[in-house]
Amino acid sequence: MTTVLIVDDQPLQRFGFRMLLESQDDVVVAGEAGTGAEAVRLAAELRPDVALMDIRMPGMDGIEATRRIVASGGRTRVLILTTFDLDEYAYAGLRAGASGFLLKDAQPEEVLSGVRAVASGDAVVAPRLTRRLLDAYAQHLPTVPGAAPAPDPRLASLTEREREILTVIGRGWTNTEIAERFHLAESTVKTHVGRILAKTGSRDRVQAVILAYDTRLVRPES
Repeated sequence: MTTVLIVDDQPLQRFGFRMLLESQDDVVVAGEAGTGAEAVRLAAELRPDVALMDIRMPGMDGIEATRRIVASGGRTRVLILTTFDLDEYAYAGLRAGASGFLLKDAQPEEVLSGVRAVASGDAVVAPRLTRRLLDAYAQHLPTVPGAAPAPDPRLASLTEREREILTVIGRGWTNTEIAERFHLAESTVKTHVGRILAKTGSRDRVQAVILAYDTRLVRPES
């Protein structure tokens, strides 16, 4: 069973998500929170698999709540709800440790598959949205004209193939696309991705994308 904490300051929105989640045999709503502070408290108390996190809330917002939940080292992974015209929140969510992003107008099946994917340790960001977010995110990375970036120790243990796969993960490629490009079975790609996450200390695929940009394996113009 996948347990979910619903976090939103709008009671009607929480009710809608509860109805959707409780329609599934493999999902249980562990609780609801109307503020970020309450979300942090309930995440520690209930230890849900996933926190379905709104961003704009009074007091502590969803970004800070995400940061605190992730920093606690608990089992809870955060799936943030965002909109295309509020990309700046998504950038902050990446840094806070969110495992995925969905739009508020996502289809019910997208929300359900997203919750299940995040609970299983995967990340939920549509490839095109990944590229859109990360291209803009990369504009804020510090640069020194003419200077080569210092080697990042997180990449030292990666094989050449793993570095190649991390690069295309950063470009938003799916496992299917990676398998086709490198002529690999999808199961092999999943194995490579798992090893990349373990070796680099990345919590999930989203954090691996951040790593690819931070270490300049991927650039906005590439």
